[in-house]
Amino acid sequence: MCVVVQEWKSGESPVELPGFLYGFYERKLLRSLKQDQIPRHIGVMVDGNRRWARQFNAPTSQGHQAGADKIHEFLGWCQELGVKVVTLYMLSTDNMNRSGEELDLLMGIIANTMDRLDEDEDVSVHAMGAPELLPDYLAERLNKLTSRTPVHENIHVNVAVGYGGRREIVDAVRELLHDAASKGRTMTEVADELSVDDISRFLYTRGQPDPDLVIRTSGEQRLSGFLMWQSAYSEFYFCEALWPAFRKVDFLRALRDYAGRQRRYGT
Repeated sequence: MCVVVQEWKSGESPVELPGFLYGFYERKLLRSLKQDQIPRHIGVMVDGNRRWARQFNAPTSQGHQAGADKIHEFLGWCQELGVKVVTLYMLSTDNMNRSGEELDLLMGIIANTMDRLDEDEDVSVHAMGAPELLPDYLAERLNKLTSRTPVHENIHVNVAVGYGGRREIVDAVRELLHDAASKGRTMTEVADELSVDDISRFLYTRGQPDPDLVIRTSGEQRLSGFLMWQSAYSEFYFCEALWPAFRKVDFLRALRDYAGRQRRYGT
């Protein structure tokens, strides 16, 4: 597991450059990336919406909306670069403890985000989490998105809403045991034969590649339960920018850093 903090110190502001220089820098970064260096699967912890709103003395809902808008922009960058799978950590089970007013606003913004994803015929969506924790209207929209088949799949998006990493592992083990019982296997047989692959087959991301790169914005350097099983050999990149302020330049820096690493997979 490798960690990088972006190129300015915590608590400091990034150096602002004129727009034309950013364009030049973006092109330079793009030229430095080879297609075989692009991660297949990127996990993103979209963190910092509330802090971004506080910077502008704006309501929290404005920060969440800006974060939702950034998601669509980010997915466009991923499609341009050929990333095949993106997992977005949008709402954790711990977040469910926030005030009812904030949660109601956030759920509505997430629902609108799902509607916008539904408009893109080249995007497939998979919901990850506990639908019973969500309002019926949001759970129904997530189920609708998950069940539809894209016309041409350019990118697959996992939406982690009402998600907890420990809960995912518990759900996987529970489903594994139910499956074994339905086949007449004893618990002793299951325990004796249990393997890593057995549990992986029942995770929310079953059948998908594990994330190559996990990005967290806002300067926080912890997983917060995100893809705890799947990220065992992922590379990590921690960025100081708050999610609504995350720029394409920041994303390309993360990819450049990833491309320069030697992945060891625990060896």
